[in-house]
Amino acid sequence: MLFLWFLILAFFNPIQAQQYYDSSNCSADANYPGSRYVCNSYQKSCSTFLVYRANQHFKTISNVSHLLQADNVDELLDLNSLSSPSDILKPGREVLFPVTCSCAGDFFQVDFNYVVPKSTSLSEVACEVFEGLVKSHTLVDENTSQGNDVKVGSKLHVPLRCACPNNFSSSSGVMYLVTYPLVEGDSLNILSQKFGISPADLSKANHFEPWPTVYPQTTILLPLKKRPVINFNIPNSPPPTPGFLPTITVQKTTNTKLMNLYISVSVIGSFLLLAALVACGWYAKALCKRKIDKLQSFNTRSSPLSCSTVRSSPRSGQTGRSSANSCLSPDLLIGIKYSLKNYRIEDLRRATKNFSEEKKIGDGAYKGLIENSEMMIKQMRFEDTRQVIDIHSKVNHINIVNLLGVCYGDSDSSWSYVLFELPSKGSLRDCLSNSSSSLQWHRRTQIAFDIATGLHYLHYCIFPSYAHMGISSRNIFVTANWRAKLTNIRTNSGAEPLKGWAAPEYIVYSSASDKVDIFAFGVVLLEIISGREDIDGKSFKDCIGFLGGGAGEGGCFEQLRSFMDPCLKEDYPLAEALCLAVLAKACVEDDPLHRPSMDDILKVLVRLV
Repeated sequence: MLFLWFLILAFFNPIQAQQYYDSSNCSADANYPGSRYVCNSYQKSCSTFLVYRANQHFKTISNVSHLLQADNVDELLDLNSLSSPSDILKPGREVLFPVTCSCAGDFFQVDFNYVVPKSTSLSEVACEVFEGLVKSHTLVDENTSQGNDVKVGSKLHVPLRCACPNNFSSSSGVMYLVTYPLVEGDSLNILSQKFGISPADLSKANHFEPWPTVYPQTTILLPLKKRPVINFNIPNSPPPTPGFLPTITVQKTTNTKLMNLYISVSVIGSFLLLAALVACGWYAKALCKRKIDKLQSFNTRSSPLSCSTVRSSPRSGQTGRSSANSCLSPDLLIGIKYSLKNYRIEDLRRATKNFSEEKKIGDGAYKGLIENSEMMIKQMRFEDTRQVIDIHSKVNHINIVNLLGVCYGDSDSSWSYVLFELPSKGSLRDCLSNSSSSLQWHRRTQIAFDIATGLHYLHYCIFPSYAHMGISSRNIFVTANWRAKLTNIRTNSGAEPLKGWAAPEYIVYSSASDKVDIFAFGVVLLEIISGREDIDGKSFKDCIGFLGGGAGEGGCFEQLRSFMDPCLKEDYPLAEALCLAVLAKACVEDDPLHRPSMDDILKVLVRLV
């Protein structure tokens, strides 16, 4: 009798029967358990909610309600604290959408019809239009008369995923199981704060194991005990890092109290660092074995990601953004890597001729000879100095300039300075503007590859990842052997307005993302090809119209030759030039979703160097 009661519990329990996490790729053509939420005879339908995100094509409540066939727009406005159906929503802004979830056959779902506005694929409809709320293979099963490539005007049946609480979850107070599509950067902690639920309840509703791995373009269920409200004021909480990095005093500074504080912090930090490394040595072996055993038992999928935090899509094959599978975190080595020299303001004034215009090489940046080395001296506010040091303490790459030293002001309100290496050829813009710089074609392709490699490192290989947000030919410097290095890395929140031709989403919404870097990289590629600088944001747009396919083959090549830098004197492979031009055109697409990733860009450029 006890065994029979256990089977009944297992059958009706939502955790065992229907509410578990499906980690399969949105575009995968295989059917995995959990790809649709299984229903049973207990409850046939319920009222619940889906979460949808505004994007370039659905940027207002009016657009979203048309897509999801809403009857009551006023209810949508009230639910999402909006005043007008025509208000423009920022890209990625989450929208709650009320639905009736029904048990159709074996699965809970909410049915929609979607009329295709342009030629596309079922995969794009599932993963881009509906953001993973339906799997690609489900659309294939539900629209058997359609091939994967669907034509304009085709009417698709789209069953979006949903779930209803049963008697067990209802007895614990759960009223709704809200379907939430995960995006890169989501974590259980963020979702628990955003929707006011505990991580434990979130894990239970989705049948998560401890330390779960979750992926973008998949869905999880949010067990809510009342009508959902989204808290958009979740503070950023980056992982803890050491304070100011250890410094070595060159000469006694005038700011004695401040320096004594930094030295004290450095000594204490070094002691704690040493203790942590010793402890890690004992702990690492056991931790590695535990993780390996767990991964083997999990039958490892591609690109496992860190402790319940969404970092990158499993189809990308990139694991650089996560350090969860490493037994020794690179953050432990920060204090060992850096030992910044502390310079006096007198040293900098002498090196820059009292910060004269002659020595100026950019906005607030000067060059100066210090200890027989040419350095870039960047002026900034005191409070920004720590941010710069913090970023560069995580960066160690051949295509990014090294941070060498710092000069603190006499008080918190005075200017501080950071000192970087200064590549000898100057900025890429200087090299392109100098007709005698010998910037031959093979050097240009190598520089393009170096820039892409540096950006790939920032986007994928450090934690937290960074968007540069300042890529231009004036922020890229060239070494004596014609290799490129990135400078002026900024945090997303501190990015300054970009000059010239900038990504549309950044101009309109100040949206900071790696796609803004992709756009800027495309502009730099066009400068490398043509030697020109696009000051007003119009020149290149007019010049690369021929890449859109309007001209015939012969006309296209002729227009490309006229676009090329005259300094090259036609000493370049025309096929390679066309390849770079087409790549640049893809990078500067207005729609960020149509731009390639830096991973895709490297796959192209690696064939040219």
